Amino acid sequence: MTSELSRHEAVRTAADEAVPEALADLGALVRIPSVAFPGFDHAQVQRSAEAVKALAEATGVFERVEIRDAAVPDTEERGMPAVLATRAARNGRPTILLYAHHDVQPVGDEALWESAPFEPTVRDGRLYGRGAADDKAGVMVHIGALRALRQALGDDFDLGVALFIEGEEEAGSRSFAQFLSDNADALRADVIVVADSGNWDARTPAVTVSLRGNARFTLRVRTLDHASHSGMYGGAVPDALMATVKLLATLWDDDGAVAVEGLATRDAATPDYSEETLRDEAGLPAGVTPIGRDSILSRIWNKPSITLTGIDAPSVVNASNTLTPEVTVVISARVAPGQTAREAYEALAAHLRAHAPFGAELEFTDVDCGDGFLVDTGGWAVQDARAALADGYGVAPVDLGVGGSIPFIADLVREFPAAQILVTGVEDPHARAHSPNESLHLDTFRHALSAEALLLERLDTRTL
Repeated sequence: MTSELSRHEAVRTAADEAVPEALADLGALVRIPSVAFPGFDHAQVQRSAEAVKALAEATGVFERVEIRDAAVPDTEERGMPAVLATRAARNGRPTILLYAHHDVQPVGDEALWESAPFEPTVRDGRLYGRGAADDKAGVMVHIGALRALRQALGDDFDLGVALFIEGEEEAGSRSFAQFLSDNADALRADVIVVADSGNWDARTPAVTVSLRGNARFTLRVRTLDHASHSGMYGGAVPDALMATVKLLATLWDDDGAVAVEGLATRDAATPDYSEETLRDEAGLPAGVTPIGRDSILSRIWNKPSITLTGIDAPSVVNASNTLTPEVTVVISARVAPGQTAREAYEALAAHLRAHAPFGAELEFTDVDCGDGFLVDTGGWAVQDARAALADGYGVAPVDLGVGGSIPFIADLVREFPAAQILVTGVEDPHARAHSPNESLHLDTFRHALSAEALLLERLDTRTL
């Protein structure tokens, strides 16, 4: 018992000591604009992968560290570079796969940032920069925890470790499933930790137990062969913008709840969460009311939502007295856990076809579906994770549902059905991932690193 206690305390101390170096390395990663979207400099994604590879090698934990990519199915393309590092388990110990991603979202309107997006800046206990939270912090939690484990135990541990740092998660993980298939033997694990979610708040950790799926597609609405003068024909000829507005309005009822037949709802209890908290975390002004019905978290975790994320139509600066012949929109639906994304997409497409006004022609393209996820919370890995989070944060974790989606988890489940999957993260509700002024709460990072190091130490004592 004394030996186990001393190991535990040694890892905890090493984790605390690892934080400054991990934050410094995180800052260096944030400086690399590793955007994997089309049209951006993919040499920066390669540069980021090389930086992560060097960090993994320097831990001294792995037997092999490589940069690999995979084919994008049904194309001639290769996916973005990922880092894959492996260490074999010994003496009957489990293997853990640690996942995060090193690519980041585009910065959007740089004028909205209070400091340069790729210059890490500390203000009021937070580190600001694109990728500071999502998900280069996840990368550095893994690296920092491995450093702490080795600092405390030397090479005297038997846990198997695989590290998979993806390079295209924000751009859709197009080669992810192929990468899993190509590298199945190296990635196969008893426990998978996906460090790409969030926590209840800056102090309270969480195990994500449900994620909504997503169905995203482009819709073209066409009513005319060509543009026409609105004064000459307005009032008799439907223009595409009017038809689009009327059509999209049918997706929601008067409360703003989704009104599409065939989109499912999950029946599950949610913790207390006030409207005041929602306003604070989402930036909802006092004069704007929330949408939907039932508890706030049930709307976010367990019900579908539909968001219009883009539109191609005449801009205000180019407005003229013209009937618009066609409009293109991007619709993003979040799908309740338990319903397949393809089924949800078919329900949406059927609804839109049935409600197209004035005989408008509809065209659906760029359909992208990703299924949601429900965690089996009865496994030993979840119990070990909860104990490690409580030790690392000093606060008992909560089970968290997330309204967002991590579609590639379905690929992990399919490729590794025997693995226990844990979804954790370093973000708090004020991280503003994907938005201007993305940031990382520094104390949350410190606790997350400690918790993961303690989880690794705990798994190293488990014999399968």
